[in-house]
Amino acid sequence: MAISDSPEILGSTATVTSSSHSDSDLNLLSIRRRTSTTAAGRAPDRDDSGNGEAVDDRDQVESANLMSNVAENANEMPNSSDTRFTYRPRVPAHRRIKESPLSSGAIFKQSHAGLFNLCIVVLVAVNSRLIIENLMKYGWLIRSGFWFSSRSLSDWPLFMCCLTLPIFPLAAFVVEKLVQRNYISEPVVVFLHAIISTTAVLYPVIVNLRCDSAFLSGVALMLFACIVWLKLVSYAHTNNDMRALAKSAEKGDVDPSYDVSFKSLAYFMVAPTLCYQQSYPRTPAVRKSWVVRQFIKLIVFTGLMGFIIEQYINPIVQNSQHPLKGNLLYAIERVLKLSVPNLYVWLCMFYCFFHLWLNILAELLRFGDREFYKDWWNAKTVEEYWRMWNMPVHKWMVRHIYFPCLRNGIPKGVAIVIAFLVSAVFHELCIAVPCHIFKLWAFIGIMFQVPLVLITNYLQDKFRSSMVGNMIFWFIFSILGQPMCVLLYYHDLMNRKGKAD
Repeated sequence: MAISDSPEILGSTATVTSSSHSDSDLNLLSIRRRTSTTAAGRAPDRDDSGNGEAVDDRDQVESANLMSNVAENANEMPNSSDTRFTYRPRVPAHRRIKESPLSSGAIFKQSHAGLFNLCIVVLVAVNSRLIIENLMKYGWLIRSGFWFSSRSLSDWPLFMCCLTLPIFPLAAFVVEKLVQRNYISEPVVVFLHAIISTTAVLYPVIVNLRCDSAFLSGVALMLFACIVWLKLVSYAHTNNDMRALAKSAEKGDVDPSYDVSFKSLAYFMVAPTLCYQQSYPRTPAVRKSWVVRQFIKLIVFTGLMGFIIEQYINPIVQNSQHPLKGNLLYAIERVLKLSVPNLYVWLCMFYCFFHLWLNILAELLRFGDREFYKDWWNAKTVEEYWRMWNMPVHKWMVRHIYFPCLRNGIPKGVAIVIAFLVSAVFHELCIAVPCHIFKLWAFIGIMFQVPLVLITNYLQDKFRSSMVGNMIFWFIFSILGQPMCVLLYYHDLMNRKGKAD
């Protein structure tokens, strides 16, 4: 560590040094005199009362205190006023057992912000070179037909279907009002809610299958329909539970208030949550400038996602064979080549929807609970990933499927399988219906998560290492699974269009 010792600094601080350390100079002088006197063979002076030993003890204590003060200040940055007494050669430079920052015992106790910044810089530099090289070699490959074809503007049935979906929450509200006034019985309520929620999904499916619409339009409609279905189930289930609590004789400390409010239903249908409750935590105000910044980020990352799909993923998929029918080594090469751009698109999709869009919606509605995801990137098992990456769906599953199954005597393992089964059905609807292909690839992929949960849990218990479990998760889920699904659906879609032509 460099110490400034220019003549100007030393000269300007000489007075301060002599004044602030006069006591220390006297102490050092007395210690040196006693040391030299002892070395010359003369006995230390004794006072008349015979307390010479006590004087020696005091001298030793003072000497020890001075040395400890010097040692404590040895590692501090010296200023011009204490340079005479710090960093002396006699002060030890090594006083504790320490490990290197990158050793296995200390690596996770350090901050790696600098290395993270380095990785970002290298990632941007490498991918920028690859983008320039791709544009020079293949040119501009982006086409609008994949996203919005000439028939997209004529997809009015899908648009009208989206506009009519709010009819189903209104019907559910009417049912709850009728049962609140004791006009209908409880079994009739359950039957009517089942009809309403089922129709809310089947109606968009039928419209999608009857119209040969653009892929993006079909996916948007099915996502909207699935969200409406999940909200309707939560609305009916929660109101049923509140009615049962209000009628129960043993209420305890729980508030049994049961009120059917159209305002609470309307807020719930547009809020970024799938679990109904009569009130939500709210923020005090809307940060308009913050919303504008998030919208700009949303536009930028959506454009980046479209660029990667058109410029990288589409050419790779078009030059591939069906992964289950062609050469095995060639299929593996295509899957690995597709894995990197597919991972980028998936991360952009997650950031755009779960972070940007849901936070924008929550800010505009002053919705307070914004835990839309947890640190799923640190997941050590597949089970941890599914519990952390989509918190609205996870809370819905736990509240309306998993614990109701346990309360009805269903074993824990069976309840988990039922939750994955519901998830698999809706994944298949959101992908297969817009593609007009029912090969059950998405359904099989989600149900395959059940044995993966058991395998990754076993490996985690065996290796007892978070790094091993996290690497296995990333390889299975992002490097192998998703690219395989993309290839399967693409080739089945191309085969269907070829037969239609």
